Amino acid sequence: MEERIFVFAVGTAGSGKSYFTKAFSDYLDFKKIDHAIVNLDPGADYLPYEPDVDVREWFTVSDIMEKYNVGPNGAQIISADLIATRAQDIVDDLDLYSAEYVLVDTPGQMELFTMRSSGEIILRTFGVNNSVSVFLLDPVISQQPSGYISMVFLYSSAVLRLNIPQIPVLSKSDLLPEHTLRKITGWSDDPESLYDDIQEEKSLSRDLFHVLKDLGLIRPLIPVSSVSGYGMDDIYDIIQEIYFSGEDLESIRY
Repeated sequence: MEERIFVFAVGTAGSGKSYFTKAFSDYLDFKKIDHAIVNLDPGADYLPYEPDVDVREWFTVSDIMEKYNVGPNGAQIISADLIATRAQDIVDDLDLYSAEYVLVDTPGQMELFTMRSSGEIILRTFGVNNSVSVFLLDPVISQQPSGYISMVFLYSSAVLRLNIPQIPVLSKSDLLPEHTLRKITGWSDDPESLYDDIQEEKSLSRDLFHVLKDLGLIRPLIPVSSVSGYGMDDIYDIIQEIYFSGEDLESIRY
């Protein structure tokens, strides 16, 4: 059996990580590809999927608040570090599944995973060479040129910190009017059109644009919808291209 691939859902709070995880799981079910789901968010009150491995079985944010007498923010930080101590336990639990894909739903506040050393520990334990992140851009913030630039900056910082292949996607694209969706994807396909639209905005946006463009960090977006499943096949194809030279898992297995 091929080595399992870890797909990390990464993004700002409210960007739709959990619903993306559910939608991609449904897509893999449709493809009849064995997979497992890991929840790394101990503060989640509700999940739209049933996780196979859930960090909340070991601790929750509420548990940490009570145990360490800290507020919600402090508890989130402590929990991010505690998750790293359970990384091997998670891998051991996953060994019970014949999963070719493992979908990992990361904490709501992306910096708890991307900016702290605990995220690096998790990646090393899971396997850096067989991991990919799907970065979900917030569709509301991305509607303005400066907002879109800030989203690109955030996913670029995640690239630098995680050092694994990353697929930028425009989350909840079904909520956007067609002309707005075309505008945002047009910016990602043609950075010069983005520059034209930020001319009237603050000079910092223009300066940041040049840095990101020169580094090749303004990349084509994949619009996705966790409601309709739109875009899931594109994400799957990219992951196959990264790890299997485009060969479909179904053709590999049968």
